[in-house]
Amino acid sequence: MDATRLKGKNVLITGAARGMGATNAQHFAELGANVCLGDLDLDAAQAQADEINAKGNGRAVAVKMDVTKREDNASAVAATVDAFGMINVGLFNAGLNKPRFFMDIDEDNWDMIMNVNTKAMWLGMQETARQMIAQGKQDYPYKLINVGSIASRKPLVDVTVYCTSKYGCLALTHCGAIGLAEHGITVNGYAPGVVVTPLWEQLDKDLVDIGFKDREGQAYEDIVRDALQIKRVSYPDDVKGTAAFLCSSDSDYMTGQMIHIDGGWCIQ
Repeated sequence: MDATRLKGKNVLITGAARGMGATNAQHFAELGANVCLGDLDLDAAQAQADEINAKGNGRAVAVKMDVTKREDNASAVAATVDAFGMINVGLFNAGLNKPRFFMDIDEDNWDMIMNVNTKAMWLGMQETARQMIAQGKQDYPYKLINVGSIASRKPLVDVTVYCTSKYGCLALTHCGAIGLAEHGITVNGYAPGVVVTPLWEQLDKDLVDIGFKDREGQAYEDIVRDALQIKRVSYPDDVKGTAAFLCSSDSDYMTGQMIHIDGGWCIQ
């Protein structure tokens, strides 16, 4: 891959302290991008930024943000612009899950997941687009990228609220693509399946706690056996190439698309 593929791209990534967000930040910088790593855990985000800066490819800054608050999204956009002069790409990666069977869902579970996975994505898209519009149109499009899930298209009995939130991510991708096209902004996303990250490691434990699985690790085994055509779980490195493609000029004529990187779970 061209080591300058993302040169000149200034990217804000939410949920960037660990997992897919951190891997994408590191990879984008290796390809020449400047990255602002937003996360509630500022120390962990700063450690990622320090590592990027020490390597000397793209530059990086870190900012503490609660993605569910409009003012924090606006501040993260402003931090990106202050550091790098403008913003070209917003990657909305922050997310969480807490499984419940349908009749066990309560308001706290609903609000927590929907606020982080869907409301926060809308706020991030809107505040980033506001800055992009103020910057004026370019010869190439600005890009908003939403992290969906196999749950964006596939109902799963143990994670109803998560599915609802990720269906919402798909709707935001479609509606945003239509609503922002006139401003020279494209909106796309990618939908991972089982990615070994802190989120999935906690989910694996939670599935045992609610009685859906008998032991830790069983969820991985069952999904690989019954759902995946590529017979292994994935890792953040399996996702970073598609994320970089969506950031790059190679995807300039795409909008409103959700690309599945799920090992063949959701073949359509």
